[in-house]
Amino acid sequence: MRKLPALLAALSLALTAMCQQQNPKLSNASRVDRNGWIYVHLQGSPADIGYQHGYLLSNEIDDLIKGMKVSLPHLSGKDWAFYRDAVKKLGFWDRVDKEYQEEITGITEGMKAKGKHYDIYDLVVLNANIELAQYYVPMLENKKHPGSANNKAPGNCSGFIATGSFTADGQIAIGHNNWTDYMGGERWNVIADIVPQTGNHLIMDCMPGLIHSGDDFVVTAGGIVITETTITGFKGFDEKGIPEFVRARKAAQYANSIDDFVQIMTTGNNGGYANDWLVGDIKTNEIARLELGLKDYRVWRSKDSIYVGSNFPLDEKLIREETTFNAADSTNSPNSRRRRWEDLTNQYKGKIDVETGKTIEGDSYNEGTKAREASRCVIAGRVDTDPKGCPEWDWPPFFPGGTVQAKITTAALAKDLKFWAHMGNPNGDDFLAAPFFAAHPQFEWESKYLHDMKAYPWTLFEARLK
Repeated sequence: MRKLPALLAALSLALTAMCQQQNPKLSNASRVDRNGWIYVHLQGSPADIGYQHGYLLSNEIDDLIKGMKVSLPHLSGKDWAFYRDAVKKLGFWDRVDKEYQEEITGITEGMKAKGKHYDIYDLVVLNANIELAQYYVPMLENKKHPGSANNKAPGNCSGFIATGSFTADGQIAIGHNNWTDYMGGERWNVIADIVPQTGNHLIMDCMPGLIHSGDDFVVTAGGIVITETTITGFKGFDEKGIPEFVRARKAAQYANSIDDFVQIMTTGNNGGYANDWLVGDIKTNEIARLELGLKDYRVWRSKDSIYVGSNFPLDEKLIREETTFNAADSTNSPNSRRRRWEDLTNQYKGKIDVETGKTIEGDSYNEGTKAREASRCVIAGRVDTDPKGCPEWDWPPFFPGGTVQAKITTAALAKDLKFWAHMGNPNGDDFLAAPFFAAHPQFEWESKYLHDMKAYPWTLFEARLK
């Protein structure tokens, strides 16, 4: 009996391989499960890439949407039907580029071939869930009751990009860890290797069903490396703008320079998912920080610097006009981690490479308490163990959220479309669901979809993984 799961898995792989041989749309596609990650190679026309995505990840997309149908009403006060209606009302589909409409449609068709029935509106809600739930909904509330809406847009994530005298070889290094609610984070475990008909070959992490990274970590054949951390407390949304997920995917696929990236992200900007984007061009060894609000944005650029992110904005005009962020609060998560970034920058200047990057993204030292701890105030933070929660993001005490995975790459690796990835908290902590729910029954509503999250080893992924 103990051999049965392995036999069933082998049978499933064999059946998938047989179907791929019979279906020409799947001839260039592949899937490999490794150390908590699901790697998929997707190649061809937009419709074929979508079909491959939907077919290979049908069970995972179905599971994610079912989980989000449970979590969204608790976290945003609105259900899945509300967001489907919003997508139609806002005309989101009409502002999705034709090739991405074809890719999304392809996802639904690939899922249908595996017996999972969703439509384009479900997939748009999935792709736009952050900008809809955490930017559009507060904007609606402000329209109804000015000043009453909760503008605690998420913080979430710790990242850096460095070059010149800050790295071991003088070339670009970039790293990121993803903070999110654990129910979603458990499922942020896809490595998508995409070869489109036009634009750049790219490899990124994402959730199943997303056509963009979402958290964002992307390496492209155009020599561009991308990540970001969110602007805490951002308020603002333009209903007539281009969805953020469309601009993010387009920038990843078509940007061949930092200027290209800035131009694509700022054109038609809707303010959704407002981020500090950390971008590098390995061809020129230049890095940039694009702090992108709705009305305001600012770009910093250098060939000898480090830019870090832990959800704190820098531009005073943007902070004043477009956020509720308290830059003077030294105890909040973004500012606590900012102080740690400053110390780590000094400590590792001239030494940043893959191994030190892994250490940094798994760091658990609190500069405020001068101790290692599992809290909201460290680079690889945990809120499920924090009695204060994270009030600046509206996460209550012991909220099941925090660091769920991490990625690192360097210019030397990026030129070959490679990066290291770690599923689970990179500080090595496991999250165990049963004892958590026993200690915190207020979150029992998540128990059907929130499971153990083990800290797997760092794993090197590359394009066209066999």
